[in-house]
Amino acid sequence: MRWGVVTFPGSLDNNDTLHALAQVLGEVAVPLWHKDRSLHGVDCVVLPGGFSYGDYLRAGALARFSPVMESVVRFAADGGLVFGICNGFQILCETGLLPGALIRNRGLSFVCETVHCRVEEIDTPFTRGCSRAEVLALPIKHGEGCYVADPQTLQALEDNRQVVLRYVDAAGRATEAANPNGSLRNIAGIVNATRNVFGLMPHPEHAVEALCGGVDGASLFRSVRQTLTEGLPTPAASVPPGL
Repeated sequence: MRWGVVTFPGSLDNNDTLHALAQVLGEVAVPLWHKDRSLHGVDCVVLPGGFSYGDYLRAGALARFSPVMESVVRFAADGGLVFGICNGFQILCETGLLPGALIRNRGLSFVCETVHCRVEEIDTPFTRGCSRAEVLALPIKHGEGCYVADPQTLQALEDNRQVVLRYVDAAGRATEAANPNGSLRNIAGIVNATRNVFGLMPHPEHAVEALCGGVDGASLFRSVRQTLTEGLPTPAASVPPGL
């Protein structure tokens, strides 16, 4: 398969993502520029972390108007896989490919630490290689990672099993203390209704090498490869929210 990693002015983790995919996981990964109209035949688009266009207006608000995002929206509408990490998650919400929004963290402080996330759904192209209720240790680094949505949207996300990752403690409990940014319902990552667009605040690309502190992020990338090799995952039962 062929991955495409978009670089916006202000992207920070584009090269880390390319390194993780190509050098660690042995995938074919190509850089995409924010002015590109073509996605160059990639099978999955990654929108990496950073501060696209400086995020001076609002995180992801300007990136949504990039030429490449017109192609990404069409790609997603045709069923293509899109993987948004941190700023990429913010861009996906601003674009409308995912519901809700990311606002300033509870406490208004930038957070940079390793957190635990419980895998809530395994019948997505991005988590099929994980185990149900598996707890992943993943790094976060953001100032605007508090996921919010109106009550109807939150309930729809739960009912449709679109909450894929939830902040938990090391024992897998979704407590208030385990929530690093105040996200509603401890939400760390969601998919769209058709399950081909995934956004998450933690950084799996920084958790693919033991030398750098852990390898739990690799299973999310490998899940995509498995999906493209074997087809879409079989629908599975969900994990209760546990809040």
